[in-house]
Amino acid sequence: MRSDTQTLPTDAMRRAMADAELGDETYHEDPTVRHLEDRIAALTGTESAMLVLSGTMANLVALMTHCRPGDEVFLDANVHVLRAEAGGLSRVAGVTPTIVPSARGHLVARDLDAAVRPRDVIRPRPRLVWLENTHNLAGGSVLDPRTQAGIAAVARTHGLSVHLDGARLPNAAAALGTSWSDLTSGVDSVYLDFTKGLACPLGSVLAGPKDFIDEARYHRRVLGGGMRQAGVIAACALVALDTLVERLVLDHETAQLLASELAMSDNYRVINDVETNIVVVDVSKLGSPRFVAERLREVGVIASLRPPHAIRLVTHLQITPALAVETARRMERLATELVIA
Repeated sequence: MRSDTQTLPTDAMRRAMADAELGDETYHEDPTVRHLEDRIAALTGTESAMLVLSGTMANLVALMTHCRPGDEVFLDANVHVLRAEAGGLSRVAGVTPTIVPSARGHLVARDLDAAVRPRDVIRPRPRLVWLENTHNLAGGSVLDPRTQAGIAAVARTHGLSVHLDGARLPNAAAALGTSWSDLTSGVDSVYLDFTKGLACPLGSVLAGPKDFIDEARYHRRVLGGGMRQAGVIAACALVALDTLVERLVLDHETAQLLASELAMSDNYRVINDVETNIVVVDVSKLGSPRFVAERLREVGVIASLRPPHAIRLVTHLQITPALAVETARRMERLATELVIA
């Protein structure tokens, strides 16, 4: 339960990959890739889209397309691009991050307004507002359309573009019972990741206006992201769109079941509002997150660390309700052993 990146492709995905109609994606001639890109553009309400190898690449390409080196990007302190993408925003894109106060990981509009300083030759040029939905390090919290609209309105008053890291946007839409396009309204670009709850082995899609995506193809090439017969990737994603999107709500229900089971324990404390498929658990009564995670691995439960006090458990395609209950039982048995010891 370390991450929903642990999902394995379904049999239907494997068959689609084997049977995909292929062409050379570098020349934009792979028909399966083009079909996927057209579907994503339609689903997100954008003009165009582009397949990339990973979410990290999608975010980096977005930065390089929206910004020039030195430009200022406004973001939450714990967004994925800042905390978990190897420093590419500064090392490769060369942008200047400015932290803005947030609630549950999502920028507060009035604080964004206050953070944008008048343009001056001594300051970086304000260029981009960065959003994340769902927010990973905030426990899978969902950014609702009304809040997003307020943030986007502030960005517009300052002439800033808005990028949405939508690695788990399908989860956000499932949680709110709304469409993807409702959650991309007011943003200039968005990326979606197919390797999370949608079970693909690789592949993400960056979407936005046609001229933005045309420029993004150049930056993808700069980063070594040019692909040939990439229809094998796109075919898997197309099956995910047809068969796995609507079931994401089941992952959320399984996460809530796990949280309710753990809530009966005196040894663990769920510290996030479980809105989607992420459960963050305070384990400080038993030891450090690393110590507890190592002991959990010994009993067959793999979790990720959320220092200084917590671990993270994520539900996905391969985690059934029965497995969630069994996870809670193993965790409680371990806790009992540790307390006795």
